[in-house]
Amino acid sequence: MITRREFLQASVAASAIYGLSGFGNWSKLAAQQALTQDQLLQFDDFGNVTLIHVTDIHAQLKPIFFREPEINLGVGDARGKVPHVTGADFLKMFNIQPGTPDAYALTCEDFTALAKGYGRMGGMDRVATVVKAIRAARPDSILLDGGDTWHGSMTSFLTKGQDMVNVMNALGVDAMTSHWEWTYGTDRVKEIVESQLKFPFLGANIFDAEWDEPAFEPYKIFEKGGLRIAVIGQAFPYMPIANPGWMFPEYSFGIREERMQEVVDKVRAEGVDLVVCLSHNGFDVDRKMTSRVKGIDVILTGHTHDAVPEPVIVGDTILIASGSNGKFVSRVDLDVRDGRMMGFRHKLIPIFSDVITPDAEMAALIDAERAPFKDQLEEKIGTTESLLYRRGNFNGSWDDLICDAVRSERDAQIALSPGVRWGTTLLPGDAITREDIHNVTSMTYGQCYRTEMTGETLKTVMEDVADNLFNTDPYYQQGGDMVRVGGLAYSIDVSKPIGSRISNLALTDTGEAIDAAKSYTVAGWASVNQGTEGPQIWDVIESHIRKIGTVRLEPNTSVTVTGI
Repeated sequence: MITRREFLQASVAASAIYGLSGFGNWSKLAAQQALTQDQLLQFDDFGNVTLIHVTDIHAQLKPIFFREPEINLGVGDARGKVPHVTGADFLKMFNIQPGTPDAYALTCEDFTALAKGYGRMGGMDRVATVVKAIRAARPDSILLDGGDTWHGSMTSFLTKGQDMVNVMNALGVDAMTSHWEWTYGTDRVKEIVESQLKFPFLGANIFDAEWDEPAFEPYKIFEKGGLRIAVIGQAFPYMPIANPGWMFPEYSFGIREERMQEVVDKVRAEGVDLVVCLSHNGFDVDRKMTSRVKGIDVILTGHTHDAVPEPVIVGDTILIASGSNGKFVSRVDLDVRDGRMMGFRHKLIPIFSDVITPDAEMAALIDAERAPFKDQLEEKIGTTESLLYRRGNFNGSWDDLICDAVRSERDAQIALSPGVRWGTTLLPGDAITREDIHNVTSMTYGQCYRTEMTGETLKTVMEDVADNLFNTDPYYQQGGDMVRVGGLAYSIDVSKPIGSRISNLALTDTGEAIDAAKSYTVAGWASVNQGTEGPQIWDVIESHIRKIGTVRLEPNTSVTVTGI
């Protein structure tokens, strides 16, 4: 086995070709305002294996704006480490100059101004161009999809993921794993996997709930360039907790690190030259699992939407994080000899939609998939004067708008909105279309409920969610962000244990402290409980925006964070 010293030396030497940030001479290009497709795709071929990774696309077929988080706190051993570094600290860590394309793509710094200059990112027709360019240079490359692909847009909701299945088949994906895909229900997932998908749907950790035995293909061995490469799938482990278990009761999930070790040992015994884990665990969970499961060479991580310009090395394993929403494509070239990884070269390729030429065939397919819904998608509902974004540990402005709508339309004192990390961004002055609303809400259990909760129950709910985010053991983290609140202020000490993090709950309308014994009217959406009743959340938001016409939001100061 290659030693850690040899591995690090080889890796650092390979990475040095592109500079510390992995983006080559972007800073010079930015100064000249001369971004070109050739520069974005420039890569000196290395080694004998190439992996291409996309993840967490969330059904975004067209170019989008997506603001990276302002706050992404790490706790325990992850404190101050990637991916829990944001903004100016991120720029400093990776030696990125403010105002450059990489600063825009990777941080929230000066986002609105830079977005107006550099434009939208992503678009599956642009991704197709990048994939085809890599394959032209490396015909034996392997394209892997980390999941959260079939869900997150209006067209994917209306077609039950069919639009994305068709697009990913056309893209030529070689294997995928899963998470939100399961919220279409067991029957729909099986229909796609068994009769439509042109590539393996991998999940070593997906078991039959009744028989407690593997239920899906755990891995796929690819023979490329005279080498045998094992790709092991790891689906999102917390499915029945974070999402409605009643939609897929036939299956159980879990991290199952013993199972992962078993599968790694099995493929090693079969004589593979390289072991890749295609994971939807989330970054911190993968970092811990990697330290405990031996024999994995590469983890392509997903779920937590982290865009990291350099691989993170854990022991003899490299972790690759490729962002979300189609903003990036990762290319990883590996030197594999005698069953050992001797070095790597990596680039996180930013998909600047105004720079990369759309692939004509993919563009035509996307337009055809969207055509039946075009008028619905493009209908203008209102306008925003505020930057609308979601991503971050606590309330974003999209969340504030959603909570305002829920409180107003459902006549509630308090609104709760889930801390999901998907959802695109709108710039000040943009029209708000129906598609934009769906991009932050579209799901198969979007009913907006109205109920009564005691102050004690409210605190318990918030403590539970906070522990999902700030438990110091990554295996107890589910990868989302804090529940968003409207009409409610609170303090949170992220350094405290469960039950002690949340304090000073109060109604923002009156300043009245929340009484543990008193009941309050609460409305929210995305309940995992079967039989939840209420209007769909996108209809609630649309009604609210039509009434106010123009969205103007004040900065939200209702959450006080300590213990950082």
